[in-house]
Amino acid sequence: MSETVKSGATGSGVVWLNGEFVERGAAQVSAFDAGLQHGIGLFETMLAVGGGVFRLDAHMARMAESARVLGLSEKLRGKALGDAIKACVERAGLDRARIRATVTGGDLNMLADRAGGGVADPTILIEVKEATEYPEAMFTRGVGVVIADWRANPLDPFEGHKTLRYWPRLRELQVAASKQAAEAIVLQVSNHVASGCVSSVFAVKDGQLVTPIARGEEETTGGAIPSPVLPGVTRGVILEWAAVIGMPIVKKMCAVADLLDADEVFLTNSSWGVLPVVRIESGVVGSGDVGAVTVEARAHWLDAMARETGLG
Repeated sequence: MSETVKSGATGSGVVWLNGEFVERGAAQVSAFDAGLQHGIGLFETMLAVGGGVFRLDAHMARMAESARVLGLSEKLRGKALGDAIKACVERAGLDRARIRATVTGGDLNMLADRAGGGVADPTILIEVKEATEYPEAMFTRGVGVVIADWRANPLDPFEGHKTLRYWPRLRELQVAASKQAAEAIVLQVSNHVASGCVSSVFAVKDGQLVTPIARGEEETTGGAIPSPVLPGVTRGVILEWAAVIGMPIVKKMCAVADLLDADEVFLTNSSWGVLPVVRIESGVVGSGDVGAVTVEARAHWLDAMARETGLG
């Protein structure tokens, strides 16, 4: 990827494709791009406030690691991509912006390329637009969620990475929305809790913070096990906070009962931050109100975002 970002189109949002700013309607890739043909690619979704991208380095490190582990690219340069993202955010000039960075395998036949020893250029797309404004009631009253039918497989080496293979998750979100639910909880094939379709899961029980084991982590009781759970960036923010305030953290194979019997449940991602859950299917979580730990966790996320983006 070129270190130099070329000038180009402007507007309420910004699109950057393979080193150039382009109009949204002109943002086109080859019909033979590996992302379209085979779903080969990775993406990251980020939030920028006041021109600063929250935890940009963590997002870039996760993408670069996944690119290496999954064989997409050994040389994805996180700093260069991060610089391009910052240039896009600056150009957009939005108070609150949602950024999506997508890297695909490019216009190639991966098997033929590997046999020939050639080096294919990836397709790199960055989009910056207005961040979604969520109703305040979602955070003051909490939301309901459902249990997804689709199951995540811990033995699938592509699970636990943010790949373009998102159809099952998006379909479950459609079903959840039809039931007036904000998210769907995905279980593993063993029926242990994995995550939300687009979020990480936390439970609070007897003063402990409980979360499913993510890819690359060890169970609190000891030992690493295969996990289809993405190590969420916002999840990491909350785990850091819990460690600082001395709240016991339990990473384990969570059953649905761990959520239903919890005092509090909340979800995290880069768009909404910390989202309280007060109902799972027809079951009420805790008292049915947003809990104190969830309120504190959200306050910490907001504070960290303000400090780290230069607003605090």
